[in-house]
Amino acid sequence: MRFLVVGAGALGGYFGGRLLEAGEDVTFLLRPRRAAQLATTGLVIRSPRGDLALPSPPSVQAEQIGGPYDVVIVGCKAYDLADTMKSFAPAVGPDTAILPLLNGMRHLEELARRFGREHVLGGLGMISAVLDDAGAVRHLSDVHGLTYGELDGSRSPRMYALEAALAKARFDGVASDNILQDMWEKWVLIASAASMTCLMRATVGDIVRSGGTDIANGMVDECAAIARHNGFAPRAMAIERAREILTAADSMMTASMFKDIERGAPIEADHIVGDLLRRGEGGKTPSLLRVAYAHLKAYESRRARESRPAS
Repeated sequence: MRFLVVGAGALGGYFGGRLLEAGEDVTFLLRPRRAAQLATTGLVIRSPRGDLALPSPPSVQAEQIGGPYDVVIVGCKAYDLADTMKSFAPAVGPDTAILPLLNGMRHLEELARRFGREHVLGGLGMISAVLDDAGAVRHLSDVHGLTYGELDGSRSPRMYALEAALAKARFDGVASDNILQDMWEKWVLIASAASMTCLMRATVGDIVRSGGTDIANGMVDECAAIARHNGFAPRAMAIERAREILTAADSMMTASMFKDIERGAPIEADHIVGDLLRRGEGGKTPSLLRVAYAHLKAYESRRARESRPAS
């Protein structure tokens, strides 16, 4: 299979790099700055699961895409999706599968409107990774999973082909026959983690040690109630795992959105928290989640105001 991996940041760089390591036909779609950096340093991965250095990984820029690919892996931020779809559109042919690794659900609708639902797979990445100052991908834990599946749960020929390709890579590729359920359960975890760590501006452990266990559990309860309202009640194991992660007193975990706030960057407030609230309309009114969302929108408002040039 021919893979086009959109971007070589922490997510795309890790999974795309592992596929290249396994001998798959992988090309990265890069912006000029990242292309110039990789031309100099190569793609470097530092990981507890094994380091990797790939000099001059195959890459193209948007205007250089010559035709369709079999699979397009998309791992951009939600607020960049419109521009990202425009950049990889020439790579989408009649049989191309688009595998997005964004959080939430709204991106599935946007991709389907742009390219047709038949092109879109469900997917999620379970990995903690960042780019360091030198542009290397730093994998921060032992977890490196990529789950994927047809939106209707079917076992299509392209699913079998993907399964064969991903099985060779040094990460945990999992073909799912219930990918929407899997994505909703991750959304519950991610939205809970983002809401509590951004609202409290602290790690999970700091929040718990300060007496905030009820806040963590309340966030999980509210997010799970919205999933249930939409017909995707989280399974008991998923709820137990979310509570375990978000009430660990020794945890240094924060959501990536918290890290974005700390460095004054754009955030995915509407895609991860706002859209979840919208989908909960008509159900039990959440309170903690609404406060967290107002906090995130206030940050966006202040950031926009402070970035405006002085008159």
